[in-house]
Amino acid sequence: MNMAMSVSNTGERRSQQNTRPACNTTSFQKKSRSKLVSIPGTRPSVQNGQLIVSTGVTSLDYVIGGGLAVGTLLLVEEDKYDSYSRMLLKYFLAEGVVCGHHVFLGSARDPPDEIMQDLPAPILDDIPSNAVNMGQVTACDSEDQGSMKIAWRYQNLPKVQTALASSSRFGHYYDASKTMARELREAVKCSTFFLPHELPAESHAEPSPISEAYRLLLRSIQELIRQEGFDGTAPQKSRNILRIGLHSLGSPLWADDICCEEKPTQASSLTSFLYGLRALLRSSLCTCMVTVPSHLIQNRAIMDRVTRLCDTAIALESFRGSERETNPLYKDYHGLLHVKQTPHLNCLVCEAPDTKDLAFKLKRKQFSIEENGFDDYNDDNLVGRTLGPCSLPAWEELTAALKGIFYNMAHRC
Repeated sequence: MNMAMSVSNTGERRSQQNTRPACNTTSFQKKSRSKLVSIPGTRPSVQNGQLIVSTGVTSLDYVIGGGLAVGTLLLVEEDKYDSYSRMLLKYFLAEGVVCGHHVFLGSARDPPDEIMQDLPAPILDDIPSNAVNMGQVTACDSEDQGSMKIAWRYQNLPKVQTALASSSRFGHYYDASKTMARELREAVKCSTFFLPHELPAESHAEPSPISEAYRLLLRSIQELIRQEGFDGTAPQKSRNILRIGLHSLGSPLWADDICCEEKPTQASSLTSFLYGLRALLRSSLCTCMVTVPSHLIQNRAIMDRVTRLCDTAIALESFRGSERETNPLYKDYHGLLHVKQTPHLNCLVCEAPDTKDLAFKLKRKQFSIEENGFDDYNDDNLVGRTLGPCSLPAWEELTAALKGIFYNMAHRC
């Protein structure tokens, strides 16, 4: 009987061994890579892994750490004439249109439709500038075509692509002298908020720390996030980015008095709005750029609180109407750019720019930011001095200034 049981046990063991798959000879299993949802116009940051988008100005992306992180708020302190800060907002919206993002624009002065019609036109890298003439590509001569021999698989490809072939690339360049085509603007979803059209005729609002204008704006953004699924409820394959552009918050046109009085009655209205907006951004696939006329705000403590409520903060100082406009040291630039705050995302230490001496210039075709190297030698130290007899420290400062100028010129060449 024991022999029968042993024979049966060995038979069962053999059957079990035969039924085992041959591939399970080892416990090692290849770890499959998780499939990440690819959203056009985004990429993970090399510093902290956060999903980032381009601001529309590649040099500004480099200054703030590679791009604008999704779920964060960028503050732009306007220049005195609101010309360059308005241009940055247009670049930000134009980048969203090129990437196919949903665009939201809120304004209290100019109608949002007029701002959208004035967006700069993207520069297509795949279309040579000498091959485009009035929207059509001129055909090459038959002799030139016969003399050139290319591979057979490239002969039937179109010479010019009608769609934006570079839209999958991170960051684009724009021609400020031209406006974006209407067909390109209408190809993406665009939501607008114009305060004069949104305010009711009779207001019956209850007392609140936030003004009615900001409350209506915040409610409009919140409803858009929920309806379009930017809060994560949308399917993964159809997820997209919402770009929010808010122009000149804190100005009297938004029914805010922080620009009119040193002790305003609505001192916490703008800060309360930014606090609620930041909470919405943190839990959604959204990014926002806000411009604020900081030079008009009387109480600097309010402006400091506004800056701390934003993740990234930059300030534009235009040379227009100042003594620096005629200064030969700044003849190649239109103003200075100050980085006041950078975000702390998934890290203990923020990514600081290489240098704080930054200047911007608006060429005929693009907006660029460069290192100036002239902040240490301001008007009081260098400009206006005579080249006659002077003391030794002053001569050493002048020599160091000239060395810095020559070094920067040689480095750029």
